[in-house]
Amino acid sequence: MTQMRKDVFSGRWVIVEESVAVRPSEFQFKPVTREAKFCPFCETNEASTPPEVFAIRPPGSRPNGPGWSVRVVPNSQPRLRIEGQLGRRGEGFHDLMNGVGAHEIIAETPRHDLALHELPPAAIADVVRAWVARILDLERDPRMRHVLIFKNHGEEAGAHTISHSISQLMALPITPRIIKSKLMTAREYFHQKERCIYCDVLQQELRDGTRMVAENPHFAVFVPFAARFPFEMTILPKAHESAFSVIKPDQVEALAHILRMALQKLDGTLGHPPFNLSLQDRPFLRPRMGYWETIDADFHWHLEILPQIVRVTGFEWASFFFYNPVPPEVAARCLAAQRCD
Repeated sequence: MTQMRKDVFSGRWVIVEESVAVRPSEFQFKPVTREAKFCPFCETNEASTPPEVFAIRPPGSRPNGPGWSVRVVPNSQPRLRIEGQLGRRGEGFHDLMNGVGAHEIIAETPRHDLALHELPPAAIADVVRAWVARILDLERDPRMRHVLIFKNHGEEAGAHTISHSISQLMALPITPRIIKSKLMTAREYFHQKERCIYCDVLQQELRDGTRMVAENPHFAVFVPFAARFPFEMTILPKAHESAFSVIKPDQVEALAHILRMALQKLDGTLGHPPFNLSLQDRPFLRPRMGYWETIDADFHWHLEILPQIVRVTGFEWASFFFYNPVPPEVAARCLAAQRCD
């Protein structure tokens, strides 16, 4: 028997198995192979990438040389380029513009043999700081409206050619449709109840506990009520904040710990599964009469972790109804029970 569950944040419907005995071993994956071949993102190979736009280094360490802990470089094959003007124009009934934006690679560690969740919390905190620094820098570019931070881990999740632990950044001259949907839902909820929908859902998840995976004083990890994928997780800050870029220093450390814990639980439960991670952040507040009037109060940034362990089929693409064969409550119990180091 299945249920149809509606995601309160996006309005998306998901078909979820109502009751099923899940054995995590059914979804086991092999570790990501990190072959000992040349990698441009390893330390000492800095000349093989475009010049860095940001790096975390000790004093005295020279740019574009060894010694870094996190290094950000432009993608050598970018989908969008920083040069040029948007050139917004029409073509009959259609709208188009030039492919202007930014596409950057964040090398999360100089070591090729370590995944993000295998790094110490202090190193993951440096990755978070790099994300923040790049968002703040790109926000100063008036052409940009939104920054996406995402990570593809494993070939099935899109990491086809790069086995080094990286995340990516894309700055866009428009706000993605899924973010707009979340913004509109959050704004409408706030107008009706004068409360943040994310804060209300978080309080419910903390009280109920059936979908909770982990928490610390600053963050909570839970499986969403209408999870699209088996073992999907959301990381939500407990303190309300609409913009990721204003994260406080103690929150950076706490986020590093909880992100590491969530990924270790996923890895331990499913045996090295491929996954996508994304930052769901508010757009830049470009002047627009009345449009962002309540965004600081109604939106709440968060991270999504989407394991890629089932195939998306024609039904999902045709209907945008996802099918999740693992009840979120069962997935949460499996993840919560997994021990971390």
